[in-house]
Amino acid sequence: MAGNPQRFILPEASRVSREKRGQVLGHTSGFRGCTVWLTGLSGAGKTTISYNLEAYLCNKGIPAFSLDGDNIRTGLSKDLGFSASDRTENIRRIGEVAKLFAEAGIVTITSFISPYRADRLAVRQLHQQSGLNFFECYVDTSIKVCEMRDTKGLYKKAREGIIKEFTGIDSPYEMPTCPDMILKAGEWSSQECVDKIINFLETKRIIPFSALNMVRELFVQPDQVEETKQVAWSLPKLQITKLDLQWVQVLSEGWASPLKGFMNEKEYLQALHFGILLDGGVSNQSIPIVLPVHEDDKQRLQHDKRFTLIYDDRPVAILSGPEFFEHRIEERCCRQFGTCCVNHPYVKLIHDSGNWLVGGELQVIQRVRWNDGLDQYRQTPMELRRKFKELDADAVFAFQLRNPLHNGHALLISDTKRQLVERGFKHPVLLLHPIGGMTKSDDVPLKVRIKQHLAVIEEGILDKSSTILAIFPSPMMYAGPTEVQWHAKARVAAGVNFYIVGRDPAGIPHPDTGNDLYHITHGSKVLQMAPGLTQLEIIPFRVAAYNKKKKVMDFYDPNYANDYNFISGTKMRQLARAGETLPDGFMAENAWKILLEHYTSSNQTC
Repeated sequence: MAGNPQRFILPEASRVSREKRGQVLGHTSGFRGCTVWLTGLSGAGKTTISYNLEAYLCNKGIPAFSLDGDNIRTGLSKDLGFSASDRTENIRRIGEVAKLFAEAGIVTITSFISPYRADRLAVRQLHQQSGLNFFECYVDTSIKVCEMRDTKGLYKKAREGIIKEFTGIDSPYEMPTCPDMILKAGEWSSQECVDKIINFLETKRIIPFSALNMVRELFVQPDQVEETKQVAWSLPKLQITKLDLQWVQVLSEGWASPLKGFMNEKEYLQALHFGILLDGGVSNQSIPIVLPVHEDDKQRLQHDKRFTLIYDDRPVAILSGPEFFEHRIEERCCRQFGTCCVNHPYVKLIHDSGNWLVGGELQVIQRVRWNDGLDQYRQTPMELRRKFKELDADAVFAFQLRNPLHNGHALLISDTKRQLVERGFKHPVLLLHPIGGMTKSDDVPLKVRIKQHLAVIEEGILDKSSTILAIFPSPMMYAGPTEVQWHAKARVAAGVNFYIVGRDPAGIPHPDTGNDLYHITHGSKVLQMAPGLTQLEIIPFRVAAYNKKKKVMDFYDPNYANDYNFISGTKMRQLARAGETLPDGFMAENAWKILLEHYTSSNQTC
């Protein structure tokens, strides 16, 4: 005993607190170290769930690491066999490693059969002694299903006696008696299992709401609408503009999740200065979503705990817990747009709005409807997710546009789909998502654009069976690289995981000089670096132009520059107003006729 060096070994405490680790580890601040222990039979689906969960969390900026049974057996535990004592020692080693990873602030995911209850309990107690969370997750898949999945032929070899001491055949598996989670991996998809774990971790405050693959809708429950209307009429009232209502629609449908309403001052400053929301984790939010008010309304409402937003003589929403703060217009415009020129269309709207902003949570009484014949295309993020699921989409790529759709766009879309198929996706689906809120007076009206897009689809230029045409309700701000982040972030709410970005997205010529207000490549470059968008893969535009020799839209080759003709949106509108034709192959014939009809109609003067 006197010569035993073990008695002189004492654990050394770290000089770095868990709170400090949480601040510096990952994009989503906060200490999140824990162990998610997946246990179940061989072939139950543990490894697939583990790696999918790891990828999901890392894409959300949350450090995660998966410890897999086969990998450990070829390294840390390669000296162990499969006797009962060796199995116990294997799990003891894994438990110690998992605890160290968790102590480092990492969500540690283990996928081990770990057949004995006593071993799993020992690992739990090891974590508890260090004040760390341990979540036992039983991957409950029947042995029948596991044998059907037996890609390595292990069960067959065990049945034939080639492999000895195989769990479930000639070695016992002790099912958890009170696991933290049960995953029916024989009945649920891997993604459904991952979603269940993610939701569980959010309830345990391991991960923030912003890390959930969820949409925060702000609608009143259907059975409470009438009662809420009565309350709304009894409260003080604030008249809002059409632009304000468009932002209410954006917020209420969940495009700006996790926002609960118009931004308070803290959220506004985070968006304006950092381009992100920080409370509850990092969430990209590059543009402020705010409600301007004038001095007289501020004076009238500043002491009320809630008031009703009124549009067109009807109550739209109740705003609760209002916070009034100064609307520093010049500062906002310079930061958001890079200019405070009042000839910029959205800057002018800001200059004409109030000198105060009011933030607060919204209870939106009913879904915003415009009754313009296009409401059927205004689908919420949740509705779009359901459509993608119905189409069995394994990849969703979005293409936003505020102009008519031509064959160059179709070429880019088709090429993107080709790339996704080559990468192994079986059912990629296109979300064709034109901007539906306010646009410039000389932009093509929404109704005309939708009609034109439908004509393109009907002519087979795009694959009708894998294309969803829907309207994105956001106003167009023409804020260049700042705004394009918002366009991408909002589509994540709908389940989009690939986003096509082009030249000068959300750009505009300087209203006074006519020069590009933003560099034509910066939108794409910024989007590929934007914080809080790691779960979205950006697909940069390849430049397409009209090939005069081939008489088709083609990818531009600078070696044959003279073969190409670039037809801008301005040029296209000029041709339409003059009633002229486009070169063959530039746009679907019926789609061009729709634009001609719009621009040559007697009431079209702009």
